Amino acid sequence: MMNQQTRRLSKMPEEVRAEISPWFINKQAIKEENPIKIKKLDNTAKYVLSNLKPKRSDLDMNHHVNNVKYVRWMLEAIPDHFLESHQLSSIILEYRRECGSADIVQSLCEPDEEGFFDDGVDEYQHKRRISILHGFSFGSGILEANGLLESFNQRPFSYTHLLQIKEQIKNEEIVRGKTSWKRKISSMPFPA
Repeated sequence: MMNQQTRRLSKMPEEVRAEISPWFINKQAIKEENPIKIKKLDNTAKYVLSNLKPKRSDLDMNHHVNNVKYVRWMLEAIPDHFLESHQLSSIILEYRRECGSADIVQSLCEPDEEGFFDDGVDEYQHKRRISILHGFSFGSGILEANGLLESFNQRPFSYTHLLQIKEQIKNEEIVRGKTSWKRKISSMPFPA
């Protein structure tokens, strides 16, 4: 649900939830609370795409850029060679404001060195949980003829993203994002 005064997503009131619950399954597609805080990137980000302009087909009925376009702009900032060998396994978005048809957008992207959920985790704990939370597949390392031990050495990859409206004085955040990736299993898993 969206609060019409603040124009932000809000929790569904219990009375509304109780009224409509007979028509829905008791599973949530979106977690309401997310412990991961996404850091703000600045113009020193490793990858920057500038002068992104919304097209008419990118707009919803309120003349705001739709969410799919935000994700596309974020993913376009990731290098092609990485996208060719990896697939998206999870995405977290924090919406800040709307973007309209006249806005010029900048997409910032920075690879994360420390992994995806590593806040406050020591090296021993990191090795023990080998990133199952990231959707990493141990099988992909084995099938690519790297062996079981090599699959344990590979870490998942994650990127931090920021879409912002490029202004003369101050840039305004549209959405922050965090993507997690796993290696694609090659189509020829065994050496010829």
